[in-house]
Amino acid sequence: MNATPRILEVRTQILKKNDELARSLRDRFQAAGCLVVSLVSSPGTGKTEFLTQLMTRLNAAAPGQDRLKIAALVGDLRTDNDAKRLAASGVPVWQIETGTMCHLEADMVERAIDEAGWSIHELDVLFVENVGNLVCPSGFDLGEDLRLVMVSTTEGEDKPLKYPTIFNTADVAVITKMDLAAAMEFDRDAMHNAILDVRPGMEIVEVSAKSGLGMDGFAQRVRDGVLAARG
Repeated sequence: MNATPRILEVRTQILKKNDELARSLRDRFQAAGCLVVSLVSSPGTGKTEFLTQLMTRLNAAAPGQDRLKIAALVGDLRTDNDAKRLAASGVPVWQIETGTMCHLEADMVERAIDEAGWSIHELDVLFVENVGNLVCPSGFDLGEDLRLVMVSTTEGEDKPLKYPTIFNTADVAVITKMDLAAAMEFDRDAMHNAILDVRPGMEIVEVSAKSGLGMDGFAQRVRDGVLAARG
C-alpha cells in the first residue's frame, strides 16, 4: 500500500540532490568562463554528426579568430562508438557509459570531467551529448548554459506534441537532416507549429550536418556565447 508514496519520495530526493549539484556545477562553469552546451534527442536524430561537424568548425580558427579550447562528454548505455565519431573533429572526447540508465546526471558530468583530467578553467566550451532519449533527460539539470533539443525531418512532425516536457526544459529546438526534407515530404509548418504549441516563442534552428545548412551560423552563435561567458 505504501509503494507509490515511497517511490515518489525517493525520486524527489534524487532530483533534489541532482539539482543542488547542477547549481554548484553551473556556478563553477560560470566562474571559469566555460560555456556548457548540452544536446538531447531521440536515437537516430543525428546529434552526434551535428556535434562532430559543429566542433570541427569551432576547432578550426577562422582568420582573425582565436582557436577555441573545446571538450566533449558523450553518454551511452554501452560502447564508445559515438566518442570515436566525435573524436574525428580533433576535440578531446570522454565517453560516459551509463549502464542501465537512460540519461546523464550532474554527478556523472562532474566525475567524467575529473576522470578525463580536464580543467574547466582551461576550456572555452564543454559540450555534453546526452543519451538518446526524449523522456528521462528532461528531469535532470546538468549545469549547462544552453540545452538543445533536436528532432529530425525523418521522425514525424508531431514529435514535440508527444514529448512536450523535453521541449519545455530546453532553450533551442534544432531541426536536423534538412537535406532529407524533400525526400521525406517534411511538413515544415507542421513541425514549427507543433514546437510552438508546446513552447510558445521557442527559438527554432534548421540545420543539415551533411550539406552544411545552418552549421556556420550555429558555430558563430557558440562563439558569441563564449565571448559572453568570458565577460
